[in-house]
Amino acid sequence: MSETTLKDTLHSDLTTAIKARDELRSATLRMVLTAVKSEEVAGKTAKMLSDAEVMTVLQREAKKRAEAAEAFAGAGRAESAEREKAELGVIETYLPAPLSDEELAELVDEAVLAASAEGLTGMGAMGAVMSQLKPTIGARADGKRLSAAVRARLNN
Repeated sequence: MSETTLKDTLHSDLTTAIKARDELRSATLRMVLTAVKSEEVAGKTAKMLSDAEVMTVLQREAKKRAEAAEAFAGAGRAESAEREKAELGVIETYLPAPLSDEELAELVDEAVLAASAEGLTGMGAMGAVMSQLKPTIGARADGKRLSAAVRARLNN
């Protein structure tokens, strides 16, 4: 028996949403699966995406929805903003729980201590700390939030 991949889960959930006549969920999952398929055929050769790569696509789609909702709200298009937020809610069910500020600060502190043990201090350690944290944190915090936390810690 083979393991179920994230992509298989998305397909299965799409089928369930269609049968339940859940328009929002089925439309959102179709968009996500289209983005996954586009990613698979991008480049010179087609490839199957790993769960981690599918998770990256999900993160990108979630970020697009959040930015679009903000833009629509700013333009006074509340109905469109609500639709984007609803789509974001569907996508977020597939993403891991985000790190709390305390958890993020703790991970950043550990990485900064490790970098200082290697002789890297101040803003010169930024790249080393970020490259150490990225794989650990993965989809649980976006890059902007992570870099802000690292920058704040290194400036202290």
